[in-house]
Amino acid sequence: MTDFDDDPRAVLDRLLQERGIDYAQLSARIGRNPAYIQQYIKRGSPRRLAEEDRARIAAYLGVSEALLGGPVRRVAAPVLQRGGGDMVLVPKLAIGASAGAGASIDGEPVEGAVAFDPRWLRDLGADPRALSIIRVAGDSMAPTLGDGDDILVDGSDAATLLRDGIYVLRMDDALMVKRVARAPGEGRISVISDNPHYRSWDDLPMTAVQLVGRVVWTGRRVR
Repeated sequence: MTDFDDDPRAVLDRLLQERGIDYAQLSARIGRNPAYIQQYIKRGSPRRLAEEDRARIAAYLGVSEALLGGPVRRVAAPVLQRGGGDMVLVPKLAIGASAGAGASIDGEPVEGAVAFDPRWLRDLGADPRALSIIRVAGDSMAPTLGDGDDILVDGSDAATLLRDGIYVLRMDDALMVKRVARAPGEGRISVISDNPHYRSWDDLPMTAVQLVGRVVWTGRRVR
């Protein structure tokens, strides 16, 4: 039986073997180069999984992040029993995805949870196990998203399923929310600020950004 004290690399290797998933397949699932997971497990490079990689792997495999070297917390969305039926609790992370110049973060602590009807989530095409809520910081995505808006992010819908839309992404160690579109040329994308007063990038290699997840819904405060 897997124990939290086990080496996270050995745990991940064992989980992949049990599920018949190869290293390249998992690397693609989290938007990394094909050798990324093999290098992590066999060579210890990187020494630790990045926060967002660990969360997405845990959600994909249906295990706790604690097994992969993270803090002991629930990854798979818990279910809340209510009189009218089950509700899915989606964690609200104590971070902000900048819609301005970008904000650097060190972790993703959970500050609460919001209950959603699972049927509504299915209609969105979202994976309840990989959802999180974060708050927009800045106005570079105005009028689509405003400062202080809460966004529902599907971490299962990232690089391997890339299609035009709004994504939370990491670029130059900053977490941002931007519109992403495929650019001409293999493996090229555009990263766009809806507010014309902010910078956009018309032609970038996919390797220049790490897609954390697709924005599938937003909640806006009445001002």
